[in-house]
Amino acid sequence: MNSRTYSQADYQMQLTEKIAAFKQNFSDFSFPEPEIFESDIKHFRMRAEFRIWHKGPYSTYCMFSDDQLKRPYDIVDFPIGSELMNKLMPALMNEINADETLRTKLYQIDFLTTLSGQALISLIYHRKLDEEWTLAARNLQTTLGIFVIGRSKGQKLVLDQDFVIEQLNVAGKQFRYQQIESGFTQPNARVCEKMLAWAVEKSQSWGGDLIELYCGNGNFTIPMSQNFNRVLATELAKPSVKSALFNLELNQITNVAIGRLSSEEFSQAMDKVRTFNRLEGIDLDTYNFTSIFVDPPRSGMDPHTTSITQRYDNIMYISCNPATLHENLKTIVQTHDITNVALFDQFPYTHHLEVGVTLRKRI
Repeated sequence: MNSRTYSQADYQMQLTEKIAAFKQNFSDFSFPEPEIFESDIKHFRMRAEFRIWHKGPYSTYCMFSDDQLKRPYDIVDFPIGSELMNKLMPALMNEINADETLRTKLYQIDFLTTLSGQALISLIYHRKLDEEWTLAARNLQTTLGIFVIGRSKGQKLVLDQDFVIEQLNVAGKQFRYQQIESGFTQPNARVCEKMLAWAVEKSQSWGGDLIELYCGNGNFTIPMSQNFNRVLATELAKPSVKSALFNLELNQITNVAIGRLSSEEFSQAMDKVRTFNRLEGIDLDTYNFTSIFVDPPRSGMDPHTTSITQRYDNIMYISCNPATLHENLKTIVQTHDITNVALFDQFPYTHHLEVGVTLRKRI
């Protein structure tokens, strides 16, 4: 980690290689020149987890080598971490090393930071946490101005709250998001802002109603809702649904309904194969769905869900795994043309790229 220079030249070299690899891997498709959205070269990662290495009377953050030996090495600084994370890391470790109640059998520390200035720290232990730990952790919260959660096997102690409130700027508008400790959030907030702005811009003329699959905490749902009469967003995970509903209220969004359904269940509901109590109060027949937005997990969409997307005039697909995107597109381009492609460098200094694609149904 410390040997990297984090220079603009090094960053551009790795990004150029990723762009070339994407174009080569997708050369069997016809699409316009991709738009490229770069990352900051440092301080871009909002969340991270570190193991703790105990060395006699003091402890340090550590990671492990990539070789077979998996050797631990100290993390003295963390240039890819957010500025807030880098500010907190030494201060937090100083407090831990000064208090054996906080330090004893501490196994791992997870950071969740925001552009808004809030931070949630999860301290994970190989021992049961008691009232003495709670008192020490509350003092830690006050001293550092953070939120703290304690975890051990079968135990989760939330001192005040298990979430932070992030604020993202999307094309000049501010949106706020509850980000919970156990939920998925985009790790690169500045690139996330660019992704959201791109999604809003490319769907601006679509109109009608939008169906969204895999909505998570409403990350895309909330800013994109301004482009549509109504939005029906679906998500299966209960914590994400709860967070999405919270975020809709937080941003005063009134034209979005959330259905706790899988993609397969949604198709069954649309085709009237089954009815679901989880759709109570939502009349699917009153919607005029012209567009669909999908942001699936790394495994992509199964064949049936892929076929669902082909029903709609407009498709927007955000992918964290170009390989599964490529597989899904083989089916979708049988009925749709690719109209826009964007490459978002969500994960600098890795081979990963986030990809955005829009498609329009052929007449």
